Amino acid sequence: MGRYVIEFGLGMDFHGQDVNKAAQKAVKDAISKSCLCGLEEVLHLKDLSRDVRIEVILGVSDPAKIREEDIKACLPIGTVSVRAAAGGLQVSGLYLPGFGDQDDSIEVAVACIEVWIDQNE
Repeated sequence: MGRYVIEFGLGMDFHGQDVNKAAQKAVKDAISKSCLCGLEEVLHLKDLSRDVRIEVILGVSDPAKIREEDIKACLPIGTVSVRAAAGGLQVSGLYLPGFGDQDDSIEVAVACIEVWIDQNE
């Protein structure tokens, strides 16, 4: 396997302190910065769902709370694996119970998306 793309994204949950919402936003931010047209045009891949492997590495304040299936649902192609590590940030924001807040913190997540291709294909 060869790694062809590495992209980073940042996501925040301003209210609710939900690491999954922040992580999903980070993944969507990362993939919104890349177009994988070279996989078809240069590598001549025919089935991006089968021929592409995507690794998602998340930095969040509480990795145990990440729901893998929610993160995988953000990625429209490939075989996806998700790994969460301690990281991200929690910073002081605005406490609004009506918005689902448990405290005044903002949950910040960082996502690294790696796109891998089997070089023998």
